[in-house]
Amino acid sequence: MDFLLSDIHDDLASSIDALLTKADSPAVARAWADGDRTPAEAVFAQLAETGVFGLMVDDAFGGAGAGAVEMVVALEQLGRHGVPGPLAETIAVAPTLLRAAGVTDPLEAIAAGGVVSVAAAPVQPRAADADAVSTVYLLTGETLSVGTAGAALRTVDPARTVSDVDAGAPLATGVDGSAAVDLGALATAAQLLGLGRRMLSLAAEYAVARKQFGRAIGSFQAVKHHLADVAIALEMARPLVHGAAVGVDGGAPEGTDVSRDISAAKVAAADAAHLASRQALQVLGAIGYTREHDLSLYLTKTRALVSAWGTPAAHRARILETL
Repeated sequence: MDFLLSDIHDDLASSIDALLTKADSPAVARAWADGDRTPAEAVFAQLAETGVFGLMVDDAFGGAGAGAVEMVVALEQLGRHGVPGPLAETIAVAPTLLRAAGVTDPLEAIAAGGVVSVAAAPVQPRAADADAVSTVYLLTGETLSVGTAGAALRTVDPARTVSDVDAGAPLATGVDGSAAVDLGALATAAQLLGLGRRMLSLAAEYAVARKQFGRAIGSFQAVKHHLADVAIALEMARPLVHGAAVGVDGGAPEGTDVSRDISAAKVAAADAAHLASRQALQVLGAIGYTREHDLSLYLTKTRALVSAWGTPAAHRARILETL
């Protein structure tokens, strides 16, 4: 199995990184949390122009017809910049679910930047940010419908809400949504990987700039060890995420349990991001949890995404069942 990214993947990551850096993603996330969607909508339009929203949409419907590897490369960058909104649902879950259901009419709108949300009980029983999207899809068993979202409920992440969803008229029955649900977990793992990298970067920068006893705190062995542990955890999780994506795209050896690989990737990425959040807060101190500091954006988003598209316990149980 080849885990190495190509120049195309590196260029995709660099393009998204440059776009989001210029857009001032922390300001976008803060505006979203305050109910102002305009800055995020401008970012979504730019991402759509670069083909990010259409990565998993066939070219016949205006998409790129790319695979899961390209998707995780993009979602890792979106996570690293803390972009708000139901990104895993729009970019990965909805196109896969609609394709499985044979419902292709909405795909062109998604590729063009139409943000949607998805609920799929029991793994994802509530829809993320349903109050900010045009359409909410609901998968109940093997029935796919356009749902009606209830009141938006706040989460630990100020830039994320969740809503209960009531089923409307069925769009399709007999739908196998397992691949879409798996991609939701994989996309979320990629976001968590990006969040972890960003928090490690913030902590390392602070450790160089902050001085105690006339020395940068990054020179103290205890701080070095904390940040080294985070770096190792992230580097161990990254090939699991990329390897699972290769498996989704059909590049894994015969007999590979791709669903198990996705669960392993989600668990590893969630654990690494959680460790990054704890250690970054330890290095920065209480300032890191204040609304004024960007670290708070990534801390709270990490906590919200750890349980999205399958809790760590659920994914560990699935791994155990296959052993």
